[in-house]
Amino acid sequence: MGSMDFLEADAITNTRRILSVWLPRLPTDRLERKKPRGAPLSEKPTVIAAKIGNALAVYALDRRASKIGLHKGQPLANARAIVPDLDVVEAEPAADAKLLEDIADWCDRFTPFVALDPPDGLCLDVTGATHLFGGEAATAGIIETSFRKQGFAVCVGMAGTAAAAWALSHYAPRTIAIPGTEAQVLAPLPIDALNCAHEVRHALRRAGLKTIEQVAQRKRAELTARFGKEFAYALERALGKSEKPISPRRPMPDFMTEQKFAEPVTLQDAIAATLNSLAVTLSSVLEERGLGARMLEAFFFRADGEVYRISVQAGAPTRDPAIIERLFRTKLDSLADPLDPGFGFDLIRLEATLAEQHSQESVAFGEDAQAKREIDQLIDRLSTRFGAHRVLRFEAQDTHIPEFASVTVPAQSRERTGVAWKRRAGPSDAPRRPLRLFSQPEPISVVAEIPDGPPLRFRWRQILHTAIHTAGPETVAMEWWRHQGTMPTRDYFRVEDEEGRRFWLFREGGYGTDHSPPRWFVHGIFA
Repeated sequence: MGSMDFLEADAITNTRRILSVWLPRLPTDRLERKKPRGAPLSEKPTVIAAKIGNALAVYALDRRASKIGLHKGQPLANARAIVPDLDVVEAEPAADAKLLEDIADWCDRFTPFVALDPPDGLCLDVTGATHLFGGEAATAGIIETSFRKQGFAVCVGMAGTAAAAWALSHYAPRTIAIPGTEAQVLAPLPIDALNCAHEVRHALRRAGLKTIEQVAQRKRAELTARFGKEFAYALERALGKSEKPISPRRPMPDFMTEQKFAEPVTLQDAIAATLNSLAVTLSSVLEERGLGARMLEAFFFRADGEVYRISVQAGAPTRDPAIIERLFRTKLDSLADPLDPGFGFDLIRLEATLAEQHSQESVAFGEDAQAKREIDQLIDRLSTRFGAHRVLRFEAQDTHIPEFASVTVPAQSRERTGVAWKRRAGPSDAPRRPLRLFSQPEPISVVAEIPDGPPLRFRWRQILHTAIHTAGPETVAMEWWRHQGTMPTRDYFRVEDEEGRRFWLFREGGYGTDHSPPRWFVHGIFA
């Protein structure tokens, strides 16, 4: 353990395999990576300080500060007493968390099951995936080497449970426990490797238990009574006797295909050809299962660790490679920040994150079916270019209140209200509803009006209008059964002024038992 060579399992197995990645100097590495390669963060030993409790303490430190004897959690005043000439930087937890997220994105190339282990670790479920990279030792070696090339201090460990892998990465780095040997491999490690609370570790030391082997020799009932059942569960997970599932950052895609490159690609034509080839492969897989993709994502893994993620959506399930390729091309052309290959992409992946049954209706023939497909494809392209929230359609609502009679939803959405549109006028009748309906009625001031009729002169938006033609009323009662209290009835009128502008006005209140003066509103404008 801890040697320069990895200890690898005897053979590939489907047994659960967890790889723990620990970045012990993530905050200082983040600052050093901003400087030229090889340039130190500072001429002095550097620590990052954060407020812990009511005092400043060492939050992170670079290699030179570690060699002097400083450590995490140490009061900053004590650190300054040991090293008066100390460079102190304020902690930025948000920036560190963002960097950890970016690193997790890069690790998606090895497995889609990547979980965060904040503040400075990752947990990768590599079950059944390590043979793609030459075995468990090769996978761990590739990850470790890649991180070191990118300027990170890194420790890795692999075992059958997340707790055991964490213990190895922190206290026996570069160790791969053969399945079923977690108890033997972890036996000589200190009790700190159990990652339990400080109070529990202190109690274990007072009881004379310094290693995991000594703790494991105790009976479970004794440990539970003395240190609590949570500690007993943690010990069992570390020894490989039980497991707690990890929580991946992203759900597993329905289908996935990818292309690795021996030499990173930078040419746009090569990238486009690869994306098209992946679309063909994905399409054949979907066709075998009678499915179509509704949501797709393309991942571009750059050689320097940068990851680009592009998402597209289709209104109906599709498995046509030409349509998939066209959607991604439209998306790439509309990006405000173009795809930058930099030193090149060494992996491109295409995922179908949502696949649905591909019905026969979507491949039907005929003029109506062809026209519908063309409209759907137009909606998909517009939504991809401008955003699904900007391409909308109207859906009827089960209400007769004008402002609530319809609702706008993304045109790609397949959800329907199930309410049919009602025809309110014949083919030769004048429209009874305005082309432009305001979301909220706007009040107007009446200068002159016809008794029990519409206003003859009214002011709206600081402009005086004189009515020359009127029609109405159309009475609309409010939905009293859906609201508490009394809601006044509305009388709607169509009014045309002397300049030919036509308005949809209504009055509210002032009639029947209500002796308050009526209020007038403009609710829409006709074409």
